Amino acid sequence: SPTFSLSESADVPRLSDPDKSVATKYGVLSARGFASRWTCYIDKSGKVAYIEKTVNPATSAEDLLARLAQLNVSTSREGLRF
Repeated sequence: SPTFSLSESADVPRLSDPDKSVATKYGVLSARGFASRWTCYIDKSGKVAYIEKTVNPATSAEDLLARLAQLNVSTSREGLRF
């Protein structure tokens, strides 16, 4: 939600999925009814470029930057467009 993103000083969009339709479409909904904590990298054309299935909260920011570099995505403020 926008409020959560602002409270966490997030610079990327967050997704609220109360009906679990997005989690279902991305195949991340577990048998227990919770979304798995995966990071989906979506390119500028809207296609999934990579799915990170092992997200470590302690290093997730660094891991995200490293993956963006591997995908040749600029990590400058101007290069990240959301």
